[in-house]
Amino acid sequence: MSIDVSYLTDRAGATGSTAKTASNELDRQAFLNLFVAQLKYQDPSSPMDTSQMMAQTTQLSTMESLEELTSTARESFALQMRMSASELVGKQVSWTDEDGTTQHGTVSGVSYSGAVPIVLVGEEQISLNSVSFVATPGGPSELPADDSSDS
Repeated sequence: MSIDVSYLTDRAGATGSTAKTASNELDRQAFLNLFVAQLKYQDPSSPMDTSQMMAQTTQLSTMESLEELTSTARESFALQMRMSASELVGKQVSWTDEDGTTQHGTVSGVSYSGAVPIVLVGEEQISLNSVSFVATPGGPSELPADDSSDS
């Protein structure tokens, strides 16, 4: 199972994320421009109802709060992935390679250079979302020693 983590890439370095950020800014700016235009061109004999004005202001505030909450949730998920990857060091893992063969080995390190942490098993670099099984060495569910291939 693969997890979509494309939103975790650096916003300045990834065109997909940059476009999304620009779109969010455009939405916020467009909302403000429309609101100001509405106030500017309103009929002086029948001005905008203050409850409508408050409702629109509240909508803008809510939208900004939701954007901040989404950003915080993404950062939290990225941190959880990093913590999970670091906890795999010294544990046995299984994954399926490009040939469809299930491989086993002991994690010796973790790389955080990409959006998804990479666990190091011998010379192999396995994406965290490719790990299908984890066992503690010496534990009751440890992989058999003859099946282990610390690549």
